[in-house]
Amino acid sequence: MRTRPLKVALLGCGVVGSEVARIMTTHADDLAARIGAPVELAGVAVRRPSKVREGIDPALVTTDATALVKRGDIDVVVEVIGGIEPARSLITAAFEHGASVVSANKALLAQDGAALHAVAEDHDADLYYEAAVAGAIPLIRPLRESLAGDKVNRVLGIVNGTTNFILDKMDSTGAGYQEALDEATALGYAEADPTADVEGFDAAAKAAILAGIAFHTRVRLDDVYREGMTEVTASDFASARNMGCTIKLLAICERAGDGQSVTARVHPAMIPLTHPLASVRGAYNAVFVESDASGQLMFYGPGAGGAPTASAVLGDLVAVCRNRLNGATGPGESAYAALPVSGMGDVVTRYHISLDVADKPGVLAQVATVFAEHGVSIDTVRQTGKDGEASLVVVTHRASDAALGGTVEALRRLDTVRGVASIMRVEGE
Repeated sequence: MRTRPLKVALLGCGVVGSEVARIMTTHADDLAARIGAPVELAGVAVRRPSKVREGIDPALVTTDATALVKRGDIDVVVEVIGGIEPARSLITAAFEHGASVVSANKALLAQDGAALHAVAEDHDADLYYEAAVAGAIPLIRPLRESLAGDKVNRVLGIVNGTTNFILDKMDSTGAGYQEALDEATALGYAEADPTADVEGFDAAAKAAILAGIAFHTRVRLDDVYREGMTEVTASDFASARNMGCTIKLLAICERAGDGQSVTARVHPAMIPLTHPLASVRGAYNAVFVESDASGQLMFYGPGAGGAPTASAVLGDLVAVCRNRLNGATGPGESAYAALPVSGMGDVVTRYHISLDVADKPGVLAQVATVFAEHGVSIDTVRQTGKDGEASLVVVTHRASDAALGGTVEALRRLDTVRGVASIMRVEGE
């Protein structure tokens, strides 16, 4: 074993960073044996240096992250501060001064992953980010390495634990959205400002990363269709149960019908109770991968939290350190396919549409005519009503999102349609 330690700079020492530091310390001997050299925590950049950090030598703590990554003797920089800046500048500086990087920064990678990979390649450095997508769940490495000889056609998953907890509570207890969100906040699953989670921003960033790796194509955050889950109601869950389904906020990345383009989207969807993702409860994550040779694979586990995310970070750290010792680098960006990214209008799926209509003869015929005029085939219809008011639930066969959008706009113009109560896509069939 090499005796000179590999030096690691840690950017950020919050929930995840503190766990990374703890594991590096408590498992130092095991890490050294696995890597082939000792690993030394050489500096920790933080915003509040006066805060007591158990197990970390105060002499290692600094507020000057730029100086830390530019020291020149740092082998690996671990970035867990999040956000776009200063993370982007610090990672770039780390590459330019000879270090490789392990990051958990989904937002930055979804926005500027291609540029960061290019800088890493220019400086013969590694950029690893297993922790950016699904916490402790090994997902990026299987997609990037284990399935490198296969053709991935679809990635379908629950990649945000907060939203899954909320939807699971709504389904299992009948709670409303706000009540379930309040419980998630009290238990620490939801942030004080839950917008990034419940509006799908977090999942969209992860979808961009997954799509890029799965389809060897550059997919940016702006390419991902995003729809939050704040409008999901108890009535939607009742309708889902009537269909033998539940509702999940899904990240869906797939090849288009001809296989010559890809789509990436995040939105609530009904999925059959028989689908493996339907049984994912609480704050857990799961990702379903469909490929030509391997068939269907599912990856499941805790998708967030200090220790689970730190586990993924340390796994990357071991891999990057081994590469440093061998004078090599691991897989970089693979974007050779350069497939076009199609818009949401090209997506083909089934739909569940709930309409408030007048309870009188001829309404169903008018509604059916509108669907037919837009080329959307109806699978089932359920109507209930009394005292002049009625609810009409239509479930379609597979149709394009563009065709469905045109149908809904035409329905809203009918005098007999009082309102479109909800539109929910039906996936996983």
